Amino acid sequence: MQTETNVLHATQKESFLKRISPHTELICAIICGILILIGWIISKSGNETASIACYILAFLIGGYAKAKEGIEDTIEEKSLNVEMLMIFAAIGSSIIGFWAEGAILIFIFALSGALETYTMNKSNKEISSLLDLQPQEATRITDGIETKVSINELVIGDLIFIKPGERIPADGKIIRGETSIDESAITGESIPTTKSIDDEIFAGTVNIRGSITVEITKHSSETLFQKIIKLVQTAQSEKSPSQLFIEKFEGTYVKVVLLVVGLMMFLPHFLFGWTWTETFYRAMILLVVASPCALVAAITPATLSAISNGARKGILVKGGVHLENLASLKAIAFDKTGTLTRGKPVVTDVHIREGTNIEEVLQLTASIEKHSTHPLADALVKYVRHQQDLPLLSLESVEDVSGFGVKSVVNGQLYKLGKADFVGKEEASSFRDGVSSALQNEGKTLVYVKDEKGILALFALKDILRDETAAAMKRLNDLGIKTIMITGDSEETAKVIAADSNIDEYYASCLPEAKVEIVKSLKEKYGNIAMVGDGINDAPALATAHVGIAMGEGTDVALETADVVLMKNELSRLAEVISLSKRMNNIIKQNIIFSLTVIALLICSNFLQFLHLPLGVIGHEGSTILVILNGLRLLKS
Repeated sequence: MQTETNVLHATQKESFLKRISPHTELICAIICGILILIGWIISKSGNETASIACYILAFLIGGYAKAKEGIEDTIEEKSLNVEMLMIFAAIGSSIIGFWAEGAILIFIFALSGALETYTMNKSNKEISSLLDLQPQEATRITDGIETKVSINELVIGDLIFIKPGERIPADGKIIRGETSIDESAITGESIPTTKSIDDEIFAGTVNIRGSITVEITKHSSETLFQKIIKLVQTAQSEKSPSQLFIEKFEGTYVKVVLLVVGLMMFLPHFLFGWTWTETFYRAMILLVVASPCALVAAITPATLSAISNGARKGILVKGGVHLENLASLKAIAFDKTGTLTRGKPVVTDVHIREGTNIEEVLQLTASIEKHSTHPLADALVKYVRHQQDLPLLSLESVEDVSGFGVKSVVNGQLYKLGKADFVGKEEASSFRDGVSSALQNEGKTLVYVKDEKGILALFALKDILRDETAAAMKRLNDLGIKTIMITGDSEETAKVIAADSNIDEYYASCLPEAKVEIVKSLKEKYGNIAMVGDGINDAPALATAHVGIAMGEGTDVALETADVVLMKNELSRLAEVISLSKRMNNIIKQNIIFSLTVIALLICSNFLQFLHLPLGVIGHEGSTILVILNGLRLLKS
């Protein structure tokens, strides 16, 4: 069973990682361009045979990938596509002796196809990353004997033993022990959660301290972590409306052009008395001028220019369709921890007992908390060292009371550091005229210091906002975009963060499944929406939204799931990339209208017998160059 599980795991990873490499297509396109240049130079010397040989090689090398793709798709879908139309157009131009023009058509299409493949083939890696994080073994306890087993061998009711520092392999409830669990992978909450007997724990989270015995409550295939994997996979497999429209348009365009060319090869001879030579000549011109080079160039160069522009500003967009969708966003949903906030708690307030020396309190606090591994303890130590460089005191004893705090004896006196329940709830609530109540209403976490006389000090910690968060939200609101926060934090914390951030609305206490459902409801409410996050727990929501946006310092899963990555973690860049998207869409519309107009004029001129093939190629390629140059304007800031 163990071997079968590992094989299945490896097979899943391999299938998720399998993708079409763009490198071969790009190399072939470059070689095709070089051969065209060589053929043109040779033709100037009068050696037509050698020149044609170069063009034929350019046809074969540059057109191989697209021809293979077009033929396979045609066989599979039983429908012709743009790839086949381009190949027919190139062959048609060569039949009437215009080898260079045909080769240029192949080169342009091969290059654009390689660039498109490069920007569009980075999906599914997030599934592999999730599989790497999922524990494959657990320590099962049977009659007091510990045994390493595959997680797929676990059944509901089994008991497993989890040591400090280990990742939890399955969903269950604690039946023995107390600990702190890092649930950031599931809830996004940066502060560990205290867990004791009968509390529920989730696979994929980390046991920070304290050994625990857990009773399995769900099969490994039904854990919350597995549901995250399935949610991401399902969301990624859904095609966007734009993609479906393009596929439908492509099929219709190819069929219409080939039908008209087929009729053009016969009807004019019988209807207008054209010679067979003239009829075939006009049909081949139609095939050349109706080829969609200008249409392809209307989108690809503009998209790549916009993507390059964004990259210079620290905005990585993984495909043109995502950049296009940004222009029509009506709302953006944000995770809190690590996205709107810095992701790590810091000390915001310090209150000490009257008549007490602040330096002595800070020195004492840092000396005791130095022996704790809790993130709050680390934040307190960093705060003290930032305030002043004080030597640490020697401790006579120290005891870490799991889930509550720390006890320590210093200079013969007992000190307690921890939550209110640990130091005395009534005494803690009345300290300094009940200041704790106001601090809790601000969404802050409180740590008390108590000596033998009573409460000595109170430290308030909070995962504070990024410096640019409030301004970034205001810019988005000014653009008419609704801002929403979806967080695993409590209602009180979420309310405070939303108010400080200029957030329009918020949803609190959300697990990944709830986040996905909220994103789906927001899609129904607002239409086109984006989701911004940085953690594993955000991956399903990122994949479900029309546009998933990840913070650059986020987890690998979030970065790989997202369609857009803010590499410099600057939320202020969101408004910029949305404006860039709107510029790109306007230029693409200009290019499409222009290219279709030129194609229509060339086709009409051909029917009226005004157009000769060299002029048709000049008009066709000239329009292509113009739309490319128009698209390159997006390189400017």
